[in-house]
Amino acid sequence: MTDNANLLSRIDTSRPHTARIWNYWLGGKDNYPVDREAGDQIRGLHPGIGEYALADRLFLGRAVHHLAQDVGIRQFLDVGTGLPTADNTHEVAQRVAPEARIVYVDNDPLVLAHARALLASSPEGRTDYLDADLRDVDTILERAADTLDLTRPVALMLLGVAIFIEDDDQSYGVVRRLMDALPAGSHLVLSHTITSPAMPDVDEAVAFWNEHGTPKLTQRTPEQIARYFDGLDVLDPGIVSCSLWRPEKPADEVAMYCGVGRKP
Repeated sequence: MTDNANLLSRIDTSRPHTARIWNYWLGGKDNYPVDREAGDQIRGLHPGIGEYALADRLFLGRAVHHLAQDVGIRQFLDVGTGLPTADNTHEVAQRVAPEARIVYVDNDPLVLAHARALLASSPEGRTDYLDADLRDVDTILERAADTLDLTRPVALMLLGVAIFIEDDDQSYGVVRRLMDALPAGSHLVLSHTITSPAMPDVDEAVAFWNEHGTPKLTQRTPEQIARYFDGLDVLDPGIVSCSLWRPEKPADEVAMYCGVGRKP
């Protein structure tokens, strides 16, 4: 693994960064004053936005638990991992199935610097971490195959990462290429920020972020998010707010939509 001194030299602390603001909203400590300032400004524009981070994280836990417990998935490819927090993918999966294997993928140097926390696998299972961009499909698949058996079902986790590919055709194409490389019985787990006339303050918050932060975000409508699941069997309750995907208790809608689809 790349040494931390080299990684830290790649971190730009002069501009706020999505992963670090997300970490701040989740109560983490892997962020800088510039991230906290931007996070507070965004929250001022849209007070509920911190709830999106929590709803997205809780959706990850529920989806991984369902796939491991009820579907029997034992392999997870988590692209756009973000900074480690509580209940990372391998922790949820290996709680159900200690033999589960997880490959994390991210290209943020701060995430990579903390990747050792993502490699604390159970003795029976295995985790790995790849320094790669979502667009590097061939690299991801080639290197993931060192840990995962890509002839057996895999859960492809794309939480809050397709938003960083502005071009629609490229964004859909990347997800399709990844799913095409996985066998029948594999699942896509995806979440994405929406734009909606009912939530104009979300658009204002994203516009502020795109002016001041990095990388820039692309919002899509719920109908556009459903396109990522073309050709897949979408699990109930469909493409919905992250807070409403099989919640453990009643919850309010957030402008972060998600879905889980099975490759037939």
